[in-house]
Amino acid sequence: MHEAVRARRRAGRLVRFLAFLLAGPPALCLSSGTDGPYFYHSLTFGSESLYNPVFVVLNGGYSILQAGNRDRDPFSVDYRTGWKNVWRNVSDPIGSIRTFGWRKFLTTEVIPMSLAPKSAQYVPNYQSHLIGSGMTFRQLSEWYSARGFSHSRIWSVATCYAYHFLNEIVENDAYEGVNVDPIADLWIFDPLGMLLFSSDRVGRFFGETLHMRDWSTPPAFDPFTGTLENNADQYMVKWTLPRSERWSLFYHFGLNGLLGLSLGRPDGPSWSVGAGMMSRQQKVVRDNGQGRILTVDLIWNAGVFYDRNGSLMASLLFSGSRAYKAKLNLFPGVVRFNGVSPWLFCGLGQENEVIAGGGVRIFPLGLSVRSTGYKD
Repeated sequence: MHEAVRARRRAGRLVRFLAFLLAGPPALCLSSGTDGPYFYHSLTFGSESLYNPVFVVLNGGYSILQAGNRDRDPFSVDYRTGWKNVWRNVSDPIGSIRTFGWRKFLTTEVIPMSLAPKSAQYVPNYQSHLIGSGMTFRQLSEWYSARGFSHSRIWSVATCYAYHFLNEIVENDAYEGVNVDPIADLWIFDPLGMLLFSSDRVGRFFGETLHMRDWSTPPAFDPFTGTLENNADQYMVKWTLPRSERWSLFYHFGLNGLLGLSLGRPDGPSWSVGAGMMSRQQKVVRDNGQGRILTVDLIWNAGVFYDRNGSLMASLLFSGSRAYKAKLNLFPGVVRFNGVSPWLFCGLGQENEVIAGGGVRIFPLGLSVRSTGYKD
């Protein structure tokens, strides 16, 4: 009986917190967030032409399936256990953190104290949840506004938390126990990102000074293997170098990080190249009664990108990943068949099998097929 009462109270606190976000408390926002748009410009070509809420939920919700040791079959995820365990932890964050250890929580999830992969769970929290998700919140709000939705910000918050919860459920999968990662994401970094990008000043800085854009690749479903292919939740920033109008410092990030250079103009065609590291696979650092700690093994990756007006037109990625050794994406506007310009992708898998597919703008999920793997 007491446990049921505590559960209802925890649920009530979480609901009030979400309502607080939906209301958009002006006291915590740096401005009204009405200027712009800074991230969504209704372009009919490239990556931006594919952008919509379902696209965001599929890419963001299943982004962890990019890890090489995860099954890419979305139907193999233990959603029931994942939901129960995520809810159990986020509805009682203080209790879960107390069991996990406050010092360990703060130094691994919140405060940058170490660059060692086993202690740097804060890296994706700042990079993907604070900056990436904050920008997604603002871009979704602009997408809803462009289509005449009233209360576009409320729609954006609802969409963001749909994919945030799905992301945590998929990542948790069948694990049962203390899991503080969704606490850091859902209680700290995701709402801070939304509040941060509610500011027109912040939106202007990231959108116009850093030319930040969503360069996620479109997901495709293989009906023969039941796998989700090509999905990737990714972003890009460019900073124009001093005394130059055409050269920019370039950074591409998601579950990867590529640093390089870009040649071109933000309002025209541009070529970019970068190299860096990406997540090869998930690895358990600790799994005991005090909670689980996950990290990733890192592997090299490199890429070449072509965009127009910040909308990605084509990308070619190479890596040592177990998922894709190489992958080419062509976005709408590159090729055309009978008046229709689809998006297409082709990749080389871990066993040298070819994975290829594509789709059209009106459907947020494409189709893919995989050849029989062969060995060298």
